[in-house]
Amino acid sequence: MALRAIIFDVDGTLANTERDGHRPAFNAAFAEVGLSWHWDEAFYGTLLVTGGGMERLRHYAEHFDPAILARPDFEELMLRVHEISARNYQRLLAAGAIPLRADIGQLICDARTEGVRLAIASSSKLDNVVALLRANLGPNVDTWFDVIASGNVATAKKPSPEIYQWALKQLDLPPRDCLAVEDSQYGLAASLAAGIPTVITVSDYTSNENFDGARMVLAEADRVSLEKLRLWHATASTS
Repeated sequence: MALRAIIFDVDGTLANTERDGHRPAFNAAFAEVGLSWHWDEAFYGTLLVTGGGMERLRHYAEHFDPAILARPDFEELMLRVHEISARNYQRLLAAGAIPLRADIGQLICDARTEGVRLAIASSSKLDNVVALLRANLGPNVDTWFDVIASGNVATAKKPSPEIYQWALKQLDLPPRDCLAVEDSQYGLAASLAAGIPTVITVSDYTSNENFDGARMVLAEADRVSLEKLRLWHATASTS
């Protein structure tokens, strides 16, 4: 069975957006509003079990700063932090401060050249996905993707398969003709629940997670190529 489409996750898969983007963007926002909060690289990894920026802010306040949580303007303050962080993140993208992971850019280019369709399945905001792609691969790169399924199209976050099911519907392809590229156990659970064979590219924050069911698990330094993806997809199709 030929590989007809590759569906990429974004955060942690295309780039280390959490470590290199969202984390420093939040820290700068904290300083701007006068909060003493600071999330270092290691600690931020422990916060990622809570999905969503606003949810993460509330989780941190509940567990580490109940005095801030008790403020009557807490919700307003967190909305302000979240909005400032989003602007900071866009500035980092525009400055080229969030590079794609090694070999991912070449993989995308090779797939496009050889007629393998490209898609995104991510809970990230659409403008963040597009900005990341354009900052690294050029101003028109988002047109290379037949489908960009972002946070605005799925009501349930991964591990729900909803976003993958939506992407498959837009591609008009059966799951067996596709290969998902993910970095987390939640992402893997989502893609497998949608019936899509999946390759894992481990990131800094997911190295200790359970990836049972993945066709292959690659360390961050391992090279990923279209040739390898085709091989692993063929193995999935015959197993």
